[in-house]
Amino acid sequence: MDDQNKNLILATGLSFLVILVWFLLFPPDMTTPVVDPAATSQATTPGSAAQAPAASAPAPQAVGAESPRVKVETPELTGTISLHGGRIDDLSLKTYRETVDPASPLVRLLSPVGKEDAYYAVYGWVPAGDLTFDAVPNADTEWTQTAGDTLTPQQPVTLQWDNGNGLVFTRVIAVDDHFLFTVTQSVTNNTAAAVRLAPYGQVARHGQPKTLNIWVVHEGTVQMADGRLQETKYKDLPKLAAVEKEGAPAELIDVAADGWIGFTDHYWMTALIPSPGQAFTAVQKYTPETEVFQTETRLPTMTVAPGASAEVKTMLFAGAKRWETIRAYQNDNGIKGFLNSIDWGWFFFLTKPIFYLLHTLNNLIGNMGLAIIALTLCLKALLFPLAYKSYVSMARMKELQPEMEAMKARVGDDKQKLQVEMMKLYKEKKVNPAAGCLPILPQIPIFFSLYKVIFVTIELRHAPFYGWINDLSAPDSSSVFNLFGLLPWASPEPGTMLATVFIGLLPIVLGISMWLQQKLNPTPPDPTQAAIFAWMPWIFMFMLGHFASGLVLYWIGNNMITFTQQYIIMTSHGHRPNVFGNILGALRRKKAEVVPVPKKPTKK
Repeated sequence: MDDQNKNLILATGLSFLVILVWFLLFPPDMTTPVVDPAATSQATTPGSAAQAPAASAPAPQAVGAESPRVKVETPELTGTISLHGGRIDDLSLKTYRETVDPASPLVRLLSPVGKEDAYYAVYGWVPAGDLTFDAVPNADTEWTQTAGDTLTPQQPVTLQWDNGNGLVFTRVIAVDDHFLFTVTQSVTNNTAAAVRLAPYGQVARHGQPKTLNIWVVHEGTVQMADGRLQETKYKDLPKLAAVEKEGAPAELIDVAADGWIGFTDHYWMTALIPSPGQAFTAVQKYTPETEVFQTETRLPTMTVAPGASAEVKTMLFAGAKRWETIRAYQNDNGIKGFLNSIDWGWFFFLTKPIFYLLHTLNNLIGNMGLAIIALTLCLKALLFPLAYKSYVSMARMKELQPEMEAMKARVGDDKQKLQVEMMKLYKEKKVNPAAGCLPILPQIPIFFSLYKVIFVTIELRHAPFYGWINDLSAPDSSSVFNLFGLLPWASPEPGTMLATVFIGLLPIVLGISMWLQQKLNPTPPDPTQAAIFAWMPWIFMFMLGHFASGLVLYWIGNNMITFTQQYIIMTSHGHRPNVFGNILGALRRKKAEVVPVPKKPTKK
């Protein structure tokens, strides 16, 4: 086996190993959701505030969808706010739909109590000192709308509640053009004595949310505490220690100045964000009796003198984890570390710049599929010095073939001596036989990172390319089963055995591109090598057949650019690959291997 073929087999084997491990870790069938248990009871309000004594609020009632409401209408959001508790509990995203069908329903983010998948944000105050719970607003308070008809970016709404004993509470809710609410809570003390109380914000989810339940994307709680990011999956929240009176599993983290906490899904997030510089306690907990997951921000206790007022301003993010929008909130609103709410993964040092480059190219080109191809060109240009060194080494190895064959004839079967002589020859000619593997090694983390970018970032969701490819984050929807749409029946359902066998057109193009790249070199004379080379493109074709179309498109582009680079570089060194001849040579070899079995002589 010559060293050039060893390098090729090693490089191909590394690629195969990468895809195999990735295929096993992240199988293509991602459609089975976690069962969502029924839940109709309301979450309790926080038990305590930072620097306030522990206490429990009375259990609120399950009043949600039927309560009086304030309409919310922005360029990207539509919904309502319930006056019962002042809950932000009905919110849909106007620029995102459930499927690629433009007639499909809008993505619904928040839902009121009494509806399936109840999910909402609620604000209130926890009493301290001599105050009791009925003296402060909570999740069951009936608010009065005193200003603003519809909540829009141009018009905030004002809610008010008078406890009848000298305390007047006001809540002003504003919203921007995208997904950020600003909630200003204030209290006016008209009594003759000072009062102590602490504001809080809470996001609650009833029942186990539907999740993809795969390792490649985090779904659960996410929080930033003074520069430290922490992620907890839904399944791990019930395992937290019980730290409060009610005995619910919970975790409390004191944040000195900057932080936020919320729930993150594949593409969506709802997060509570105190003002930058504000100290608070971040809480995540699970209430087993009601099957409610909660995240909270508990702000320090305030003392309000007689005749005085106190005010606290916080923010609520409720929307899509769109990179450009999240970055603007981080930079312009001072929400530190907010970009880390997007799950960049272990290779964040690669996924972040790769996505930035992809995003920039998409803005310039206007088509995400073409942007992926342009990204491939950029990455190949970055790795060109390694590729050039590799292909030059391969060309020089070809020059050494006559000497190596003579050496093998001279030393005979003495493999140890042959190895010594070959290493001596490589040293004299300054040839590195391992250089052929150099281009494949950086491809491993790049492949992982690009897969992460394509799967996790919402910019790839429902992004079209051309023709039938209308979602680069999903597998190719075409199928051999119906001759790519020519026959009058549907393609097999994703995740089924038929779908695994009857792949789409894009994976077939991938297999052909890998096969064509192999034909830059003659078929190895060794039968084992020849078999590996013969099967590898088609194995890859089926394994990648149900990966995201964007990733398959990247791999096709990578193969074709590699083919072009290798052809040009080796030609410039006097070793032009005979692609057509190698294809014919492989066909002749196969034909020669089909030897007819001689007939046994018949007895006379």
